[in-house]
Amino acid sequence: MAEHSKKACSCKGKAKKNCTINRRQFLFASGATAFTVMVTVRSGKGHAEQVPALVSTYPRKHIGKLSEMHQDVPVEFSYPDEGDYSTSILVKTGVECGGGVGQQRDLVAFNMTCTHQGGDMYESYKPEHKVLGPCPLHLSTYDLTRHGILVSGQAYQSLPQVLLELDGDDIYAVGMFGLIYGRYDNLAS
Repeated sequence: MAEHSKKACSCKGKAKKNCTINRRQFLFASGATAFTVMVTVRSGKGHAEQVPALVSTYPRKHIGKLSEMHQDVPVEFSYPDEGDYSTSILVKTGVECGGGVGQQRDLVAFNMTCTHQGGDMYESYKPEHKVLGPCPLHLSTYDLTRHGILVSGQAYQSLPQVLLELDGDDIYAVGMFGLIYGRYDNLAS
């Protein structure tokens, strides 16, 4: 039986109990199948079809005043709703940030739930490095100057960034860039 599984199987027309194929035959057969499927899909209508886009409308929420913000002193708020995992942080970093608003483009906001397994990043802002973290669960740390990109740890997604808008001295949260942990949609139903 062991000898049979090592040999190439040619079971055409023969009744064998343990008919197996080797790795090379499997890869060849699956490659041919994938190619056939790709060719079939590509040979469709030959032109693009219009597909309706799903657009999320986020609430515009007042979250602070620019004149009351102090460098490296974070302010907590909930956005886009009051549901689970909606706690966010607003911080004036003192350095230009991706997605930052204000004269120095140093005012940013991020969701405070780790994207790996939902760890609470409460009070984990490190002003000397402009990062949020490490997460108490698996030590994921995010760079707030670069759109919340992962610096270290187990996460595989950036921290969701809250999109901001300034209207005079008023700071508003107007949207989300990235998916909040534990949700399939950022907005509560």
